[in-house]
Amino acid sequence: MSANWPHLDLPHPDGRRPVIGDLLTVRPPRPFQNLLAAGENLGPLFEIKLARQKMVFVQDAALAQELCDETRFEKKLPPGLVALRENAGDGLFTAYSDEKNWWLAHDLLKPAFTRSAMQSYHGTMNAVCSELISFWDKASGPVDVSPTLTKMTLETIGQTSFSTTFDSFTTSEEHPFVTAMVQSLRRGQRRGALSAVPGGKLLLRRGAKEFQQHRDFVDSMLDDIIRARIASGDTSTDDLLGLMLHSAHEKSGDKLDPLNIRYQINTFLVAGHETTSGALSFALHYMTQDPEIVAQAQAETDAILGADPDAVPTYEQVAKFRFLRRCLDEALRLWPTAPAFTRGPRKDTVIGGTYPMRTDDWATVLIPRVHRAPEIWGEHAEEFDPDNFLPARVRARPAHTYFPFGVGERACIGRQFALHEAVLVLARLFHRYDMTPDPTYDLEISERLTLMPVNFHLTLSRRTPSLSSAGEQPQDDGTVATESCPVTTSDEPRCPVTH
Repeated sequence: MSANWPHLDLPHPDGRRPVIGDLLTVRPPRPFQNLLAAGENLGPLFEIKLARQKMVFVQDAALAQELCDETRFEKKLPPGLVALRENAGDGLFTAYSDEKNWWLAHDLLKPAFTRSAMQSYHGTMNAVCSELISFWDKASGPVDVSPTLTKMTLETIGQTSFSTTFDSFTTSEEHPFVTAMVQSLRRGQRRGALSAVPGGKLLLRRGAKEFQQHRDFVDSMLDDIIRARIASGDTSTDDLLGLMLHSAHEKSGDKLDPLNIRYQINTFLVAGHETTSGALSFALHYMTQDPEIVAQAQAETDAILGADPDAVPTYEQVAKFRFLRRCLDEALRLWPTAPAFTRGPRKDTVIGGTYPMRTDDWATVLIPRVHRAPEIWGEHAEEFDPDNFLPARVRARPAHTYFPFGVGERACIGRQFALHEAVLVLARLFHRYDMTPDPTYDLEISERLTLMPVNFHLTLSRRTPSLSSAGEQPQDDGTVATESCPVTTSDEPRCPVTH
């Protein structure tokens, strides 16, 4: 990794130091946000050096569009993801594209995200959301939004995908798996940052024993889930675990080995709950700032769900919450919870007509920069505006300018799962509650594997749905809803199942 782009000297932030390079610029605990601030005026490409390690970042929309060309470029693993292989191995997110287990798992797991599979998950999503609502109903004061949404999304992915409950709402304590998982992720991030720093290996010795204990706990729990399913004699393929245990590739006949199944479970549990809870938290933050947006959201939920505040949406109704979907898309535009992706050329090439790239080179696209480019999103690109995802505006934008779930064949395989769950939850919360934010709160974002609002509280009060709009279907705004994806992204007319 240290040989990345050796043939070019690119702009870099002020303050570079001997030996450590730009380490102080991207200092923890918010290295990504510090990186965004440092690169603001450095042009389309800039570099960061951490000792011997050089990283190149793209913040220009045209260059990002070019890097999305699957015929010329592919996913690469930056140091942070390489470090996470210590935990997730060759799981879908951390696998190299040429590893056998990537394409094998990708092909075997496609059936888990078909329309029929999504319909089978819908009831569990509603049931777990009901647990969240019961938990919030009992709150004696403002609720801490992100932690409780994270409980809900972890419970949902555990129950739907692996028939495993974490008893998230039966105790105020964090499940030991979550504690161990978070500590393991932090260790992975630290390892990625220190891998090229002189003396980094010595620094990593601190806390190594505790990390190993956390890792052993996670591995043991996941292996127990696998063993229990095998011992049950259940050979169905109705969820992700069943597919991984009992499916063989239709052409090669290959199956996933137990170690890789553990890596895949770990990947889905981590990525499958953090991204969704973060997206919901950002959406609630932005939406509750504007009374007009709240009124429109509640009018839509009342029209579809009716006068009963306890109503739960049917599977078919979720696709009808088009305003809520636009709000979710817009929150993901401003703060995509997975805020970057890394690309490299399949063969030596030149990007932007100026910058030569070799097959060993890689560049990381800073998604919030492209999502806020004024030439794409207009002069008010920094503002929250759900109308950015009205169909006419979507059609007018160039391709590959909105990618909160990644791009190409390595885009998120669970995208439609996350979107369906998120829209369902937003609908039920706005139908049931008036939610008032703390007027003194300024958005604060923590960085783990994903971005997440923190210290964000809402004061809840039960509301009575409007009888004037109950039962009235909202006007069709032309948003496409396809057979293959119940809540398609406005930027794409279909929802391919890829990762």
